[in-house]
Amino acid sequence: MNITKDNVVQFHYTLRDEQGEELESSLSGDPIAYLHGHKNMIVGVENALEGKQAGDEFSVTVSPEDGYGERQDDAIQRVPVKHLQGAKVWKPGMVATVHTEQGQRQVTVVKAGRFMVTVDLNHPLAGKTLTFDVKVVDVREASQEEIEHGHAHGVGGHQH
Repeated sequence: MNITKDNVVQFHYTLRDEQGEELESSLSGDPIAYLHGHKNMIVGVENALEGKQAGDEFSVTVSPEDGYGERQDDAIQRVPVKHLQGAKVWKPGMVATVHTEQGQRQVTVVKAGRFMVTVDLNHPLAGKTLTFDVKVVDVREASQEEIEHGHAHGVGGHQH
């Protein structure tokens, strides 16, 4: 089955930066599962997965505009410490998760105070050209419920 809109795709990936240094990998855990064609994956990876099938392995290099976007120099904001998730004590350079109207977002701590923290709202990988080594594990038709919810359910996907 070739990957098209409304398929649930499970895949493993290894992410490398411009220098070829490994940034993250899914190989030690469950594969990632996502609903194809619903903007649940960065554009460059989703476009590369289109038409592939289970068992396919490939690499794709993604520019910032098809990845996590260009860096915005003015994307700095002060937020209350209580809104940051991921650690008890914050130091510059640490990555935190915050909940926004657009859902969860990763931010980087620039300056940490006792009650307020200055964060960089750019995604930690914004402005970078990235290479994804991808192995497609499984492709299946999405259920009606998954299509209505706009995301994959089950292992590697959204748990309700």
